[in-house]
Amino acid sequence: MFRIVLRVVATLLLVAVAAVLAWFAWQHYVYAPWTRDARVQADVVNVAPEVSGTITEVAVRDDRYVEAGDPLFRIQPIRFENAVDEAEAALAQAEAQRRFASQNASRLERLPAGGVSTQERQQAESELVAANASVRQARARLAQAQQDLEWASVRSPVNGYVTHLQLDEGDYASEGQSVMTLVDVDSFRITAYFEETKLPRIDVGDPVRISLMARDGPLRGHVASIGHGIAVANNAPGERNLPNVDPTFQWVRLAQRVPVTIDFDRSPTDLGLSVGLSATVHVQPDRADARDAAVGEDGLIGLPAERTAPDGDGGATD
Repeated sequence: MFRIVLRVVATLLLVAVAAVLAWFAWQHYVYAPWTRDARVQADVVNVAPEVSGTITEVAVRDDRYVEAGDPLFRIQPIRFENAVDEAEAALAQAEAQRRFASQNASRLERLPAGGVSTQERQQAESELVAANASVRQARARLAQAQQDLEWASVRSPVNGYVTHLQLDEGDYASEGQSVMTLVDVDSFRITAYFEETKLPRIDVGDPVRISLMARDGPLRGHVASIGHGIAVANNAPGERNLPNVDPTFQWVRLAQRVPVTIDFDRSPTDLGLSVGLSATVHVQPDRADARDAAVGEDGLIGLPAERTAPDGDGGATD
């Protein structure tokens, strides 16, 4: 009898433990604010020249780091230099014509009444106005010619890495058409796609632990923004411009995923990040107060001192 009771108690205990573990597993996978569906993102800058011409120099190599203002490539400048010389000559001619018109109008003004007709005075004034307009026009053309000459030397607009470089000396670059791509290192961030069941436990500013598949050791970040919209397939127009609504099973409900943007607490410049890397993120709302207390005078956000341990590549480990 005792053995039977013992078996029943043991069975009930095992069932209870299994139920508790199943409950915790359900909470962890369904409601806990973490996801493996996250990617490294950054602003990708497509560099296009403001003027057209033949490439005479490519100053960078593929996958090299450049700083904002560094030269990228140069377009043949001869015709732009000639345009500047022509505009300078046109401006000098317009200024000479304006001086003559001004002197002529002043001379007619000094003549006594009756010494010159009203028509001649009005004509002189009109010629002076036209000469002033010609000078302004010549100055604008000179400024544009100088700007075109400056645009012939294309410089990096951001700090970043040259990627997928296909540009060679001798290529013809067309105005407004992208010929080079840069990845802005100052814009690296994480985009995590959380199921909608987890969003109630996520707020802007919550601390986040980031684990990249490409490196060891966690990084720290915080929730920067939560997406306010995703595409709805049922809104696509169908036959006769009516909503194209797909049939669904009533007992099947799939949680939608909403993008959440996560910023790094420290600059990730030295981490060797690449756009598209896989990441796992854990939002830690219970540590929001600790994060607020760790904001320094430099505006950088880190862990409290007793929990921060810098590693060799700029990250922080637990």
